[in-house]
Amino acid sequence: MPLTLHLGPDDLARCRFAISPLCQTHEALRMLRRPARHGYHRAWLGRTRRTLAGLDLSPLWLFVPRPGGYTPDFLGAPPDDPFPSIDDELARMRATDPCLARAEMARSLACTPGLAESAAGRAALDDPAGTVRRLADLTERAWHALLAPDWPRHRAVLEADIAHRSRRAADGGLDALLTGLHPGIDWAGHSLTLRMYGDLADAQRADGRGVLLMPSVFVWPDVVSGFARPWQPTVVYPARGMGRLHSAPAPRPPEALARLLGHRRAAVLTGLTTPASTTELARRHGLAPSTVSAHLTVLREAGLLDARRRGYYVLYARTALGDALAEGR
Repeated sequence: MPLTLHLGPDDLARCRFAISPLCQTHEALRMLRRPARHGYHRAWLGRTRRTLAGLDLSPLWLFVPRPGGYTPDFLGAPPDDPFPSIDDELARMRATDPCLARAEMARSLACTPGLAESAAGRAALDDPAGTVRRLADLTERAWHALLAPDWPRHRAVLEADIAHRSRRAADGGLDALLTGLHPGIDWAGHSLTLRMYGDLADAQRADGRGVLLMPSVFVWPDVVSGFARPWQPTVVYPARGMGRLHSAPAPRPPEALARLLGHRRAAVLTGLTTPASTTELARRHGLAPSTVSAHLTVLREAGLLDARRRGYYVLYARTALGDALAEGR
């Protein structure tokens, strides 16, 4: 039987989105252990190979079993805030109740025969508080080595996904939002069904807190759920546009759009399949940054682009009108 969440009135009123750098870090680590997820990330894997070689991830690998196994939820717990910082999430992870951590680690180790009885497994379970601290420290190193350099672009893709789905909800209500999350998710009769999952006896059930929806760059082609109590019911799904995040040639603009905007300006608009900075767009299109900046200004003033600052960068993304023009709708 698939995993089904039956949503009551309170749940429907409290469905929300969040972006979790901690969850993204652990989904990236899980992706490394799941070759079926590698397809869209081969360029990223190639760039990070040397970095990975310098990281001893063995304490984390102990709790990242092969597909079908359980990873302790406290390693990437559903956040309470919509946009938590990595520092806040690591602090929350370090504050995990040792009893809860031990129970989740024991469940994870049990997925691999003999692992709980191994020296590493026994040491982890004998000192759950110390194990949590060590795992948090290693997660922090993995974050800085693997995700932090690209986080502005990753976060922009996740925000663009949330903005797109929020527009769907504004246009068609919750039905429009939940129907289009993923081919493996069905929504009917106030029930959210994840067909890729078996029904887990200890999975968290909808209880009035709503369902937390988290887009992910690394989870494709899967959907992640089944968080056990006490965590909020959560669905982690592939973010729209994540397949073009690491490397993709700029698509050729439609001829009619090129005649309307000019070829270069149309190419900039069409190429913004994921949010990008002026510098990145200049490199992608072989143009001077000043030329790209001028094109971006015109497109933004026409209502075709939005701009948001992320640290030292300003990232540009298409609006709904920009999407419609670029995609010929």
